[in-house]
Amino acid sequence: MNQHVERVVDLIDPSAQRLEGIELEEARAIILSGEPEAVRRIEGSFAIVAKSGKTVRMARSLDRPMRYFLAKRSEGPALVVAQRIDSILEWLKGEGLADQFHPSYTRMVPAHHVTEIQLVGCPDPDPVHTRFFDPPMNALPPDPEILGRRYVGALSDVIANWLRRLPDGSPVGVLFSGGVDSGAVFLVTYHLFLKLGLNPSRLKAFTLKIGDAPDSRQAKEFLDRLGLGLFLEPVELSASDIDIKKTIRVVEDYKPLDIEAAAMGLALCEEIRRRYPDWKYLMDGDGGDENLKDYPIEENPELTIRSVIHNRMLYQEGWGVGKIKHSLTYSGGLSRSYTRTYAPSASLGFEGFSPFTRGAVVEVAEGIPFLELTRYDTGRLYDLKGEIVSRGVKALTGFEMPVFAKRRFQHGAIDLGRLQGPSKLQEAELRREFLSLYA
Repeated sequence: MNQHVERVVDLIDPSAQRLEGIELEEARAIILSGEPEAVRRIEGSFAIVAKSGKTVRMARSLDRPMRYFLAKRSEGPALVVAQRIDSILEWLKGEGLADQFHPSYTRMVPAHHVTEIQLVGCPDPDPVHTRFFDPPMNALPPDPEILGRRYVGALSDVIANWLRRLPDGSPVGVLFSGGVDSGAVFLVTYHLFLKLGLNPSRLKAFTLKIGDAPDSRQAKEFLDRLGLGLFLEPVELSASDIDIKKTIRVVEDYKPLDIEAAAMGLALCEEIRRRYPDWKYLMDGDGGDENLKDYPIEENPELTIRSVIHNRMLYQEGWGVGKIKHSLTYSGGLSRSYTRTYAPSASLGFEGFSPFTRGAVVEVAEGIPFLELTRYDTGRLYDLKGEIVSRGVKALTGFEMPVFAKRRFQHGAIDLGRLQGPSKLQEAELRREFLSLYA
């Protein structure tokens, strides 16, 4: 009569897992084992939960969210696992447990870790996080030519693996600004189309243009210089097409820079979907800035060049699990903010792919000896990505890739004079809007 009954509810669609060279149940068994080295060998894009008795273990790749919520029931706890907060809430409503819900009570599994929970009832013990992705820092020689070949070579390998798994004849779109990251993704993908005997007419570079947006000019110049202008498809919209409230609902977050970027991405994906109702596969360069530490340090008072260079995967993971500023609700770094890319495309039925987030590419990036190459010179750090990536693209494809100054996606996609909504919103306002979704 008093038997303790724990329950795990997995709301993640098994068909959405994108594993390479391994079946889902085998990957689930590996995660259940909790062995970090074995979990590291799981390749692809995944968010997997496994249970044995009262022990639950979860793991995810960097490029997709994974959330959980522990609900109380008289017969024992129920752990609800999903990719979205609203999915968890809808399940709780169906079970008559919605009164327990608050969005801040949901938790995100941090990327690169196995998260273990013991379903033993009240009081619930803290989860235990065990790192499974631990690439060595500063392991490569301080030679930009060698680094470029290694980094873009890894990028090429993960893109090739992805292309081989696509259905025959599927068109592929690259969300393209003409910047270093989207530029490298496009050129490597084009090179692989030819190398693998695929029809390059399946490939497009979609560039968002709102007003006199600088990215549209940059994208055109980038491709025209290389004789590839026929692949460019500008997507012209108006500032009124940017819907911040809708973006917050789709992304389920409130950080201003991420909401700005997601708002542009959502508008772009909506127009691509309108033009091409059956299009599925989209690529982008998300993760490239994080890998090569290419963010303006001066804009963040918490950062110094020393903290950026010496902290393992700072931009991918934030300050890290177990640190005071690690958010249990949202994780940190790109591990948190990847929803800005994942959610807009997924909400419209696209399957996105960010090759810079794959472990093989991140591992090379972590091996770059940033201290030897920069000696704490921020200008040198900002120049490094363009130098390394362009050298690698040249070695792999033969293309002399144009390198332009860094610009955030939202600042390049729209004429800043027309950017009314995002530029005037503060985090407190965005947070209030987010919380109003659950009032």
